[in-house]
Amino acid sequence: MKAVCVYASGSRTLDNIYIKEAELLGRLMAQNGCRLVFGGGADGLMGAVARGATQGGGHIIGIVPEIMNVKALLFDGCSELHVTSGMRERKAKMESLADAFIALPGGFGTLEELLEIITLRQLGVHQKPIAVINTNGFYSGLAAQFDETVRQGFAGKGAQDVYRICAGAEEALAYISDEEASRPYIKNELIKREKQ
Repeated sequence: MKAVCVYASGSRTLDNIYIKEAELLGRLMAQNGCRLVFGGGADGLMGAVARGATQGGGHIIGIVPEIMNVKALLFDGCSELHVTSGMRERKAKMESLADAFIALPGGFGTLEELLEIITLRQLGVHQKPIAVINTNGFYSGLAAQFDETVRQGFAGKGAQDVYRICAGAEEALAYISDEEASRPYIKNELIKREKQ
């Protein structure tokens, strides 16, 4: 059973189009035997993906920092709940438990988590697939910025091979299941050769 870490917003003020896609992702994960690793929240897309996983009979692993370990904030249907000392330990725990990562739309915290996990893959720290669900065009601006980053030489041309922008939940799950999605980033091979 694959464990998939889902990064997502905890905001209560989101359009229903985002909620529906998050719930669909949770249901499809459960139906495909994937465990959900997430931030443990009851609200926003975090709560939606967990509700979807619950509807599908999935295994749900919440990771929450002590500062947010408040009953009113937590999804109460977690199969497992891990409490960490802070946000950095939370991210490390989520990374260690996951076999793959999916980012739903989110705020600054979600963007920070996504960029860190992309950077760690680029550096060869892990080879786990990363999918980004572009619901309602939410990540189109970020994708354009990534293109510009490569175009101007701030990242190598192969850097965009370490993640995939996906139209929806089905495409994201198909991508992370593809063995090709876990192939090593070429820059890591170049670094190894230079050290020899």
